[in-house]
Amino acid sequence: MLIEVLKSKIHRVSVTEANLNYIGSIAIDEDLMDAANIIENEKVQVLNLNNGERLETYVIKGKRGSGEICLNGAAARKVIIGDILLIMSYCSMDFEEAKSFRPVIIFPDTRTNKLI
Repeated sequence: MLIEVLKSKIHRVSVTEANLNYIGSIAIDEDLMDAANIIENEKVQVLNLNNGERLETYVIKGKRGSGEICLNGAAARKVIIGDILLIMSYCSMDFEEAKSFRPVIIFPDTRTNKLI
């Protein structure tokens, strides 16, 4: 039996940009992507702590070292600059394997979105 479990989590980052005129996605600083074990085009769930919005989209690479967190396309309507987000990805794995699996969770500085 396969179950879906948390694979990666970026805990509490600030929105730096919202771009309605883009085809979609969330741009994430590559340093954060690497630290959280998230890759380009991976599906993520985005939770906005300021307004309770939840959405799913895919990741594109943001400029490395920039602290960029930019919601694009329709998702841009769900945030304002400065909102605090949780960004999570999931994976499917065997039930027994999942019992000992530990997700990668990172805690960037919310003011700069840089790794602490």
